[in-house]
Amino acid sequence: MNQLSANSSASCMSKRRRNEKGQCAMARELTVRIAGEAGQGIQSAGEALCRAVRHAGLHLFAHKDYMSRIRGGDNYFQVRIAEQPVQCPREQCDIIIALNPNSASAHAASVGEDGMLIADASEGSIEAGGTRLVDFPLRKTAESVTGSTRAANSIAAGVICRVSGVPEGSLEHGLRAVFAGRNEELVDKNLRAARTAYKMASSCPSPGISLEKSDAGSRLLIDGNQALALGAIRAGCTFYSAYPMTPSTSIMNTMAHFAQRYGLVVEQAEDEIAAINMVLGAWFAGARAMTASSGAGIALMSEGISLAGMTETPVVVVDAQRPAPATGFPTRTEQADLNMAIHSGHGEFVRAVYAPGCIEQAFALAVKAFNMADKYQMPAIILTDQFLADSIRDTAVPDVDAVQVERHVIDKEPSGDIKDYKRYTITESGISPRAVPSWIHDAIYADSDEHTEEGHITEDAAVRTQMVGKRLTTKLIGLSGEIEEPEAYNLDGADLVLVGFGSTRGVMREACDRVLDASVGSVHLSQVWPFPSTALYEMLEHAPKIMTVENNATGQLEDLITWKTRLYVAGAIRKFDGRPFTVDELMRRIREKV
Repeated sequence: MNQLSANSSASCMSKRRRNEKGQCAMARELTVRIAGEAGQGIQSAGEALCRAVRHAGLHLFAHKDYMSRIRGGDNYFQVRIAEQPVQCPREQCDIIIALNPNSASAHAASVGEDGMLIADASEGSIEAGGTRLVDFPLRKTAESVTGSTRAANSIAAGVICRVSGVPEGSLEHGLRAVFAGRNEELVDKNLRAARTAYKMASSCPSPGISLEKSDAGSRLLIDGNQALALGAIRAGCTFYSAYPMTPSTSIMNTMAHFAQRYGLVVEQAEDEIAAINMVLGAWFAGARAMTASSGAGIALMSEGISLAGMTETPVVVVDAQRPAPATGFPTRTEQADLNMAIHSGHGEFVRAVYAPGCIEQAFALAVKAFNMADKYQMPAIILTDQFLADSIRDTAVPDVDAVQVERHVIDKEPSGDIKDYKRYTITESGISPRAVPSWIHDAIYADSDEHTEEGHITEDAAVRTQMVGKRLTTKLIGLSGEIEEPEAYNLDGADLVLVGFGSTRGVMREACDRVLDASVGSVHLSQVWPFPSTALYEMLEHAPKIMTVENNATGQLEDLITWKTRLYVAGAIRKFDGRPFTVDELMRRIREKV
């Protein structure tokens, strides 16, 4: 391997870095990136690297950036490796390995001080600028070992593991996990390629850092969509219907993977309209059911959401947000569907909107969404985005035995026959007894027209007024008592308080810790409707300065806070280029505001 250009430092990354005040501080992490075209196995190599890092006893946070194409373009998979748990990405990388010259040139500027770019200089011209370029024959090595260049991604994984200090045994564990179920010849070729690269990479510059291992090897490695799907399964979901739409599709994949084990019915519908109507039918028939899509698909589901509001049928809907309008950036991230989630569906009716900010909340709030939808007989919408959906992190294995699954339906075969059953009985709580067809001997009527307590169509003005109050105001009183409380962080003495929802949780918290020349706190909202007005007001009424952090162009959360609390919000730190906030970018933006 040849070092084609170098800065004065003798290693890829010095053992010490400058912190935000210019003081010297020990570096306890590495950020690595694998870059290349779609079709070069970036995803497989990245997942193998994640599994290897976790197996080695280190913590990680990984995210991916990919174009909306099957072949070509420029994609990457980035992994932040640390001694302590991490929940957001860094802006610059210590090690980038590129599988082609174009990607090498495109990513050279993302290499940090004392970092290195590893690529095959013989494949073509690479514009590395002042970045240290380490020449490594990726494709040639793959071809010499396996007879094909296709294993270049495993070569890349082997090089990164060696340079990062990940043991060879952990590398093999990661590759075997990723290629599990594939034919043995393919597995063997990739293992041989990775082992060869691991040995060859001993001559690469070293970062000069040895990360201390922890108990991360016993932790669960999972992404946001998987966590949400597993939460739904634990909540008792037995029917899932959706039309595939990035970035929600892997929810369907996860549900299908576990379908046989847990007795799930997974149906790929012909479109989103059919999907939500199937889910409504499943709830009506006594199942717990869920659908998922992205913004354009949720727009098509809007009438179904309204139908759920009128018929008081539970439904759980996941909106995995991406940049819009129309097709937008299909594979990127955004938080621009907040207003749509709160207001989707014509008419006025109660709903809950949750916005998990991390893997753990994705699991827990999926359970809560099912419980609340069932109890209040309403739509429960879960707002995620591409960043949270696709990000991979190690986390503690959840205590599934502690999960409370609440069913709110009349028991099958009750002790006595129910006489004169009224599906929409007016009650003090607004919640009527919900029976399932064939579970009771009486008839069950439901209608999308305005209806009486019995479920029969009516045009009576007094009944209309009574039913609107039942569906909206009365239920809202009870639901408002079960709102997820805002999560405060570092508020004492804070000069600036950041407020965010959904996937900005991790980056806000770390920015609060890293900004040393100002006192910054944060508040995260994991439920945005019903809005936690009282709790948020009490947290922020004495804050010197409030700003929102959100991945949209119009400051939708900023407007919502002003509307529901009358607090003065000094503005929003907004990002809407389709990419998530990095902690480094957010720190810069904070310094501009204080």
